[in-house]
Order: sequence, then structure tokens, then C-alpha cells
Amino acid sequence: MKSNLSLLVCVTAALLSLQVFGQQPEARPSSSSSGNMPAAQQEASPSPASAPGAIQQNTIQQDNPQPKPQSEQEKELQKQEQSQRILGLAPMFGVTSRQNAAPLTRGEKFHLFTKGAFDPFAFAAAGLQSGIGQAQNEFPGYGQGAAGYGKRYGASLADQVSSSFFSNYFYPVLLKEDPRYFRLGETSVKHRLLYSMEQEFVCRTDKGTRRFNWANVLGAFTAGGISNIYYPSTDRGAGLTLSRSAIALAYGSIGGLVDEFWPDVNRKLFHKKDKQKAAEQH
Repeated sequence: MKSNLSLLVCVTAALLSLQVFGQQPEARPSSSSSGNMPAAQQEASPSPASAPGAIQQNTIQQDNPQPKPQSEQEKELQKQEQSQRILGLAPMFGVTSRQNAAPLTRGEKFHLFTKGAFDPFAFAAAGLQSGIGQAQNEFPGYGQGAAGYGKRYGASLADQVSSSFFSNYFYPVLLKEDPRYFRLGETSVKHRLLYSMEQEFVCRTDKGTRRFNWANVLGAFTAGGISNIYYPSTDRGAGLTLSRSAIALAYGSIGGLVDEFWPDVNRKLFHKKDKQKAAEQH
């Protein structure tokens, strides 16, 4: 099936980007010169910890155990965020309510891409979209019957995977942008409405600044261009590619509304009893 070529392109690009953006090996710590000193000299040498300030600091550290390292806490929070679902079905793995969340590493961006692109819900959504497309005779070049449905299913799945790959991994790594949606969660409803719809075109960088969402826009048009490989000949061309990519970005803006307000809806509709029980216990 031609859609497999799109998946092959994504996998190949992933391997190349991992090689290009691979981390440099960490430098080994240099050996201490005191390791070659006689034991007597080492005992006589003043240790930094013997200074009054250091002794006081060590005493404080013993009395107050240090919290978990930031990296461990961040991993736990990311694990919780990447288990979010709408009604227990649709994934919301790329949504965070923490405005101060640490930036994602290359590996974490790749994990976020694979977790969302190959989630069981993605396969089910592709099947539903293919069934609707066949009922409406979308892409008539695919034909009807089981063969036509299979081609539509492959094309739909390839669209999802390629779009997610370029928008959530390849370009975010290349351009150092964060592919997640950062919820406001507060302020006025009007402000949150505008904020959620503009997030399709505004992103946070790995440095914490905000700028135009190049990764998302370039990802949509790149995936649209690749779709010309497996779409029927009657549904190819620059004009159709641009229109489909623009529609995908518009749908993304609507998706921002869901990302912003669903946690509020979920809390009010499904967790009222939990709040009542907590109030009764107190």
C-alpha cells in the first residue's frame, strides 16, 4: 500500500534526526590530585567541608532531608500528564497545566510523539474517519468495497502519523520548540478562548519564550505534501495540499478549546461527588 511509504519516510527521518541531534557523550570527571597523595598528607590537608560555613550547611542538610531531584519530580509529573484522556478514551498526552514546566528533551519529545501517534485510539479514529470517508465517497479514486476502505484507512493513519511526527517531534527538535499545549486554567473565559485558539500558531520555546509556532505550521504543510505520494492522482496538487493543510490547522485551533476547557468540564461533571465526600470528611 502506498501509505506505507509515508510511514517509512517518518521512521527514516526519525532515525536520521536521532543521529543528527544525538547527544554528545558526557565528559568523564578528572581524577582528583589528592588520590595520589599519601594518607598522612590527605589527613593534614584542609577539607572544604571543614570550614565553619560548610559544617553549618551539612548540619542543616542532615536536619532537613533534601527533596527529590528536579528531574525525578518532572518525570513523575510528565507521566501523570501523559496519562490524561477525555472520557477515558481520547488521549490528551500533550497538555500540561503547569506554566513553569521544564522543557522536553529530544528523547521526551520522541516519546510524546510515539505515545500519541500509536495509541489504540489513533487506530480507532482512523477507522472511523475512513468509514465516514467511504460513505461520502471521499477520494473516489480509492474505490469502494473492502479494498477502497483499506486504502482510505491506510491514508488516514499515514496522515495522522506523519503530521504528528513533523509537528510534535522533528520540527520541535530542529527549532527547539515545545510541542505541548500549556493551559491557562484561570483568568476570564474570554481570555482563555482567545488564548486556546491562538496556540495553534503561538508556541513556547525550550528557553521559555513565546514565538510563532513554526513547528506546527511547517509540520502541517510537510505532512500535506507527503500525502501526495499516496493520495489518488485526482486529489493531488499544490492547491489541494495548501487547502488541506489550512483545514488541519483550523481543526487544531478547535482542538485547543478542548485542551483548555475539558479539565474544567471533567471536574465539574464527574468529580462533584468526590468534592462532596472530601467536604464531609473535613
